[in-house]
Amino acid sequence: MGIAITLKQYLDDHGIDYELVQHNPTPSANRTAEAAHIPGDRLAKAVVLEDAGHYLLAALPATHRLQLGRLHHELGELVGLATEREITGLFADCAPGAVPALGPAYGMETLLDRALEAQEDIYLEAGDHQSLVHLSGDAFRSLLKDARHGDFSTHI
Repeated sequence: MGIAITLKQYLDDHGIDYELVQHNPTPSANRTAEAAHIPGDRLAKAVVLEDAGHYLLAALPATHRLQLGRLHHELGELVGLATEREITGLFADCAPGAVPALGPAYGMETLLDRALEAQEDIYLEAGDHQSLVHLSGDAFRSLLKDARHGDFSTHI
């Protein structure tokens, strides 16, 4: 499959240089980092959240786990995990479980975990289980300049 059409269009529209990194199919973000031979703290994984029909995307390192309690505290509101069915509808051009960690490409507010803020370069799912988008940390942060930042994950 390669890169999702929506993601490619978004990156191209914003003039972002990126490269596609191919890897063997994997079932999880940590395994993806291993298969692609990249540090897991540079692989931004996406967790899709929902609150009464309003969707948010949390971007955090593959080496971290989302802490909903911390997130609730940071947001000042309660959110839950979106269902697989909801995610499939929101990311129709992506394989299930291969959501790119760039919510704005899909018209979705993004929450950026501070653990990703200082990375020199970032990798993220391209929309399938065999491709990653590699871009500079500066480019990633510029695409998420309007994202809310927070400390809502813990290293696993």
